[in-house]
Amino acid sequence: MRKYIIILLSVLLISILLLSGCTPQINSEKIQNQKESKPIKSDIPTNANTNQKYTGELLAGTQSPYLIFNTADYEKAIREHKIILLYFYANWCPLCKQEQPEIIAAFNQLQNENIIGFRVNYKDSETDDSEVAIATQFGIAYQHTKVILKENKIIIKAPNSWNKEKYVEEIAKSTT
Repeated sequence: MRKYIIILLSVLLISILLLSGCTPQINSEKIQNQKESKPIKSDIPTNANTNQKYTGELLAGTQSPYLIFNTADYEKAIREHKIILLYFYANWCPLCKQEQPEIIAAFNQLQNENIIGFRVNYKDSETDDSEVAIATQFGIAYQHTKVILKENKIIIKAPNSWNKEKYVEEIAKSTT
């Protein structure tokens, strides 16, 4: 009987560890995770720190910018009837970190001024009230969810991982 209890506890512990890979971390780990988020910025082109048309930090793209979310730029994109990609990103999420280079490559390839993307912080140490509000507005349940909007209506809402080609394909479909 004792052997079965030990096996059961071991299986339970392993399951908990596996399932915690993409769940929010406790506050004591936030400082460590902030350090882990810095390598993503190394993927940002050094000549792309600002965009004249927008106030937010440019992560990628020239014709089709990919910015860190801010309300002013988001509202401007809505007013200008842009096709908008929202990527809900958490600095502690391995899938988010893995997908960022794909998004950056896609936006560096896109050449359509009617397309804009935003990296929206989600349930991490960098999330602000406006990001909480937009996640609530679109019913976001998981980090690494992406939403494509056209005329401020959801065209696609997907939590699965995409590569560069899938981003380009899905965004292109939204332009027609």
